[in-house]
Amino acid sequence: MIYIGVTGWGDHDSLYPSPISPRDKLKEYAGHFPTVEVDSAFYAIQPKRNAARWMKDTPESFQFIVKAYQGMTGHQRGEIPFANKQEMFHAFKDSLEPYIEANKLAMVLFQFPPWYDCKRENVEYLRWCKKEMGHIPCALEFRHQSWFTPRYLQQTLDFMREEKWIHSICDEPQSGEGSIPVILEAINDEKLLIRFHGRNIHGWQKRTDENWREVRYLYRYNQQELQEWADSIRELARESKSVYVLFNNNSGGDAADNAKEMIELLEIEYEDLAPRQLDLF
Repeated sequence: MIYIGVTGWGDHDSLYPSPISPRDKLKEYAGHFPTVEVDSAFYAIQPKRNAARWMKDTPESFQFIVKAYQGMTGHQRGEIPFANKQEMFHAFKDSLEPYIEANKLAMVLFQFPPWYDCKRENVEYLRWCKKEMGHIPCALEFRHQSWFTPRYLQQTLDFMREEKWIHSICDEPQSGEGSIPVILEAINDEKLLIRFHGRNIHGWQKRTDENWREVRYLYRYNQQELQEWADSIRELARESKSVYVLFNNNSGGDAADNAKEMIELLEIEYEDLAPRQLDLF
């Protein structure tokens, strides 16, 4: 099964009738795609009441990919707002209960920052994270190139396989140590994650601009680029039972359009999406 969606459901204006309440956007989104990334969980551990509402707003088969809280992946500036790491992980896992009870949690995504390089203490922390998460499926995404240099590539893949991580394969600009190459390895025969960040090489590492986050993901994939990936996705779907594909090139409103193009290229017809509002004309 190939699940295609985007990151977040709030910023994709082309999907929604106007006007629409922000509270109704997920219901409408679920009429277009069978999965979504909950990126709000990165900025703050979400109250369970939010997740409970999202479960009600989506069809029975809908799948959520929940991004790990920033304190868990080393993005947090300063002290974490918890007594210790164990308390932080416990609070995060507790917030996942509505997803798990509804059988709608595809995985938790641990995305580590560009400065998180390949060294022993970081490997040990990854091992600790996986142990803390228990049986909850977890995907691992690096942003520092050292994990995939010729010296460490095979060791990284072997480690991910042994620790039962889900591989998050990324399509992103190739601009030095703060970006990773495309590694077409499923690792896990149950689940695989593919994330499209765009190929805006000039905006990827540029953080001096006030609006750098908007520039970073400003990119629209063309038909040839999508077709090349469609072929790879078909191959990877033979290695892993469930492949989740997320478009994160949100800055210019391109993610939803590119996601729909990929659905067409792969000739997928989702039969259990939510009912969609009909346009007046």
